[in-house]
Amino acid sequence: MYDLIAKNKRNSIILISLMMILVIIVGGFFGQALFESPEGGLIIAGMLAIGMLLIAWFSGRSIILGVSGAKKIQKSDAPQLYNIVEELTIASGLPMPEIYIINDTAPNAFATGRDPQHAVIAVTSGLLEKLNRDELQGVVAHELSHVKNYDIRFAMLMAVMVGIIALMCDYFRRWVFWGGAGRGRRGRGRGGGGQAIIILLAVVLSIIAPLFALLIQMAMSREREYLADTSAAEMTRYPEGLASALEKISRDPEVLEVANRATQHLYIVNPIKPFERRSSALFSTHPAIEDRIACLRSIGASYQKP
Repeated sequence: MYDLIAKNKRNSIILISLMMILVIIVGGFFGQALFESPEGGLIIAGMLAIGMLLIAWFSGRSIILGVSGAKKIQKSDAPQLYNIVEELTIASGLPMPEIYIINDTAPNAFATGRDPQHAVIAVTSGLLEKLNRDELQGVVAHELSHVKNYDIRFAMLMAVMVGIIALMCDYFRRWVFWGGAGRGRRGRGRGGGGQAIIILLAVVLSIIAPLFALLIQMAMSREREYLADTSAAEMTRYPEGLASALEKISRDPEVLEVANRATQHLYIVNPIKPFERRSSALFSTHPAIEDRIACLRSIGASYQKP
């Protein structure tokens, strides 16, 4: 199990490094195409990053909870859930997160926030109705693992970098579409053959870069789900609880209406069902549920060995 955790951490570092490199490449190319100065593009990328990070840092949690329709609860509203969270936070040495409930019959859950001191766990009413205590404990342990492993911060950083790339690419394509490339070449006089090639390459990059960024984000999310599963198994010492919960959640036919492509990566199981029009296997934010369950049960088997 510890080998799995170490492997997932290494893969996460590689993926976020690739995303940072992609931001630098996009910024440099667009800076050269727009201003004949890579530094100009990198400065713009940096300014966008600072602005978006500030918004995500101070308001990201509230935005996600608002979009998800989550409501804060007290202990008297869901005593069993509250007790499970209390037990696991004490056992794992984490501060008690705020607990929210989404009034939806589709079972699911997510964690968000910038760090353990500002973390939130949100579960649907359907999750409370359809899982037993061991299964609910497994789900809570999974979400607390996201908090403990700072996955919630990773998710925020990745979302910001994907947003930066999307904004820069969208602006550059609009600039080219409205004749900016032609005006730029005329304003700089002759000798623009090399610059024309740079602009052409930048146009191609503006089309494929958001796709690459999204694929990296999806791969990152999958790695963190495996890590949270193994960490949850370590926390509860009962992997079967989470494995059984994943089976129930994945097989449930209810559609979580408040979920969307911007928030799907947060949930313990992808809330966008395979039969929905908005579903796409290519852009799945989660590993195959069968693989996650098999991994958990292999961990459980190792616990049972003498």
